[in-house]
Amino acid sequence: MSEHTPPDGGDPIRVTDSMTGESQVFEPTDDDHVRLYYCGLTTSDPPHLGHARGWVHVDVMVRWLRARGYSVDHIENFTDVNEKIVARIGEAGADERDVAQSYIETIIAAMRGLGCERASAYPRVSEHIEEIVALVERLIDRGHAYAVDGSVYFDVTSFESYGDLSNQAVDEMESQGDPDERSEKRHPADFALWKAGGVDPAAIADHRHDEAAPADEAVDGAQTWASPWGEGRPGWHVECSAMSTAHLADTIDIHVGGQDLIFPHHENEIAQSEAATGREFVRYWLHVGLLETADEKMSSSLGNFATVAEAIDEHGAGVVRTFLLSTAYDSRATYSAATIAEARDRFETLRRGYERAQEGADSVAAFATAPDDDLRDAVADARREAHDGLNDDFNTRRALAALEAATRAVNRHVDRGAPYDYQGCRDAIALYDAIAIDVLGLPLAVAAGGDADDLVDDLVELLLEVRERDREAGNYDRADWVRDRLDELGIEVEDGDGGPTFRRA
Repeated sequence: MSEHTPPDGGDPIRVTDSMTGESQVFEPTDDDHVRLYYCGLTTSDPPHLGHARGWVHVDVMVRWLRARGYSVDHIENFTDVNEKIVARIGEAGADERDVAQSYIETIIAAMRGLGCERASAYPRVSEHIEEIVALVERLIDRGHAYAVDGSVYFDVTSFESYGDLSNQAVDEMESQGDPDERSEKRHPADFALWKAGGVDPAAIADHRHDEAAPADEAVDGAQTWASPWGEGRPGWHVECSAMSTAHLADTIDIHVGGQDLIFPHHENEIAQSEAATGREFVRYWLHVGLLETADEKMSSSLGNFATVAEAIDEHGAGVVRTFLLSTAYDSRATYSAATIAEARDRFETLRRGYERAQEGADSVAAFATAPDDDLRDAVADARREAHDGLNDDFNTRRALAALEAATRAVNRHVDRGAPYDYQGCRDAIALYDAIAIDVLGLPLAVAAGGDADDLVDDLVELLLEVRERDREAGNYDRADWVRDRLDELGIEVEDGDGGPTFRRA
């Protein structure tokens, strides 16, 4: 069997599948079409940098797949059914959809603040209750689930490969879910697909930010739905199975989530999805490493997190995004003053390199171009290394290192002084555009001031002033040469009574 070739005809992409632990050639179900699902957030707290790490790496994965010619359906869910959300409803005294929507808007704003492109869809659990109930019914019909007093549990012993993702044996697993559920279960590891009744007031109290919030009557009946087993709400794990199937297919190509979700969440997703459809659920599992502060993972529950908005305000979006991409997605990363300082230096190095390459290409001295083989070779090598890195399990660390190598070559070239290598500088700019900006999503152009067009206009006007002086001095040959060179660069000069004017062709 021949190795899969991406749509652009280049080298294949390899990914490290969490199920096997091995590097494999990425081959989607459909040759040119990728279905990617990312486990999104619960809409109950502002997003922190640990969440942002997943978003940014998934954003790069999608950008690189598209750059290689694939069409990508990227689905990221919002969990808007949860004890935490009911607690927020009580605190706010507001409609549950309004509470969830306010958090969703905060989350999407944070994603956009970090330069993440929008997903194809952001499904909400509350909008997929019908699909969830249908999935639970199918599992009961197939003998993989059972109902007890209005709740429904998945029978883990009915699914032979349960535990394969997390490398655990069923008999050694401890109970999942609430302690009160244990007496209802056939096996301690069975998990809830549907939970009877409303949310336990004690669970609501555990998740409140404000102990002086309104009484529990304010949330009476919140987040419960009718079902064949009575009033209740879905279990956490079944939600993603229903939404991924509804928006993608029974089999999806890439499923991404945090390493802390491998068990029980992703293990349970596999069991319930494959038991319901009889098909492979996910071709490649990719898990994002945890972000730590000191020796702890960053999390809302530990209260040791920096929100995305706070981090952007303090450091800038470019620095934060560079920090998040400075470590391979599947490795652990540490958030500290030192690692942020390193990211700031790296981002400023790339920003300045991009700016200097533009200066070299746009400079008057570029008109007397002087080819620099060292610059051109370094840029070509950096492009190959960046491509190799991104093809190697979306290794952003390698891509950043390649860009830094190209930047060193740009700096050496510009530091030597005029004349500059116009084509070499343009090659460097193309590399920054294609990899740093379009794939890694770094805001180099914005960081450079966003005024590049104004700078070019100023330089053209300066050239026209020099040209006018040449004409006044009778140096028509050089004046014509300036006009012709500007025309070659796409700038048309028109001489009029009020002096020369120009426009971009």
